[in-house]
Amino acid sequence: MSSITYETNTNVAEKAVLISLVTANDKRRGGPSAEHSLQELAQLTETAGVEVVATVIQNKETADTRTFIGKGKVEEVKGLADELGATTAIFDQELSGAQVRNLEEALDLKIVDRTQLILDIFAQRAKTREGIIQVELAQLSYLLPRLSGHGKNLSRLGGGIGTRGPGESKLEMDRRHIRDRISDLKDALQEVVRHRKLHRERRKKAGAVQVALVGYTNAGKSTLLRELTNADVYVENQLFATLDPTSRTLELPNGREIILTDTVGFIQNLPHDLVAAFRATLEEVCEADLVLHVIDSSSPVRDEQIAVVEQIMGDLGAADKPSIMVYNKKDLCTETAFLAGAGRDNGGSVMYISAYETEDLEQLRLVIQQKLTGDTITFALPAGRGDLISLAYRCGKVIGQEIDGELLRLSIEVSKAQYDQHGKGLQPYIEQ
Repeated sequence: MSSITYETNTNVAEKAVLISLVTANDKRRGGPSAEHSLQELAQLTETAGVEVVATVIQNKETADTRTFIGKGKVEEVKGLADELGATTAIFDQELSGAQVRNLEEALDLKIVDRTQLILDIFAQRAKTREGIIQVELAQLSYLLPRLSGHGKNLSRLGGGIGTRGPGESKLEMDRRHIRDRISDLKDALQEVVRHRKLHRERRKKAGAVQVALVGYTNAGKSTLLRELTNADVYVENQLFATLDPTSRTLELPNGREIILTDTVGFIQNLPHDLVAAFRATLEEVCEADLVLHVIDSSSPVRDEQIAVVEQIMGDLGAADKPSIMVYNKKDLCTETAFLAGAGRDNGGSVMYISAYETEDLEQLRLVIQQKLTGDTITFALPAGRGDLISLAYRCGKVIGQEIDGELLRLSIEVSKAQYDQHGKGLQPYIEQ
């Protein structure tokens, strides 16, 4: 057994032992090491307000169908938990309902898996009606197939992780009631989706350009939004500090204004139920004209985090969006070689910045402007056709105009996204 014991903090009521299983398949697949994954789990646990007292790694050919980590390791964990006064065991992988029930009986601890922990943090963070609906929907979707495996968990007094959101009322809800509640939540979410779609269409008609910030949790997206737009947004060095999407106006060097939207951070093994529930929010990424992929350049598992974001972007159908890879926190990179090795080919759209450096932010604004501007097109429009002139103005930024008899010539910086949206009716009027 490999374990690291942390200093005890008597002010924290709930104490947890973290457990990770490494199978032969995990070793063949590669990816983040068990140590790095457990470090992330420790951050998640502390974000949920629970003290980590020890971590345990079990190497096993395959997962045990009854207890996940095997009978011998369960006995070791029980001894460790009794010695350190732990009240909870948190597993780095997803457990079945039967495994939860068997582990509860063997350890006499509250059993929480990675998915449940992430859902719990989202329940703490949700503030808007949309966020609360999405989290409860994800929690109930997670709970339904595991209902028989959470008996002791749900009857323990004192709340804590795993009992927020729908929480202790779960014990009184049978499957039929949960299904009814899921149906009601989906209806409510559909109404939210409808409103969001109307807002999106209104923005498009007004010619608004949207840029979305995406990235691994704690990569610095909210900090970047605040520093670029002077937005009053919550910024904290913790996982999932931001849950509900925030949009602010950003002025580019040429005076043009765009909408910059911060989105929820991604994480490895992001629960499928959560991705499904937050699809309405994440669709903002799919509708964006440009994506800023913000990366923590100082992270030792930076490449793995990039891969996680790219995979989720692919799942959302946004993998081919125009993007800029923004390697943030360059000030935290102690080795120049480490930062220099961060770049990867992205059509030349790679930047290394610190969100606190004014010069870096100005350069980022310029790169965003260049990425959005596209080509300059001159339209020769009938001076009396106000509808066509209005359409041309929505295509981009007018950089020149000239009246020639009955014609109005407009030279406009046009991005591909805007032209696809507004410019099709102007094709006959393009001046060669």
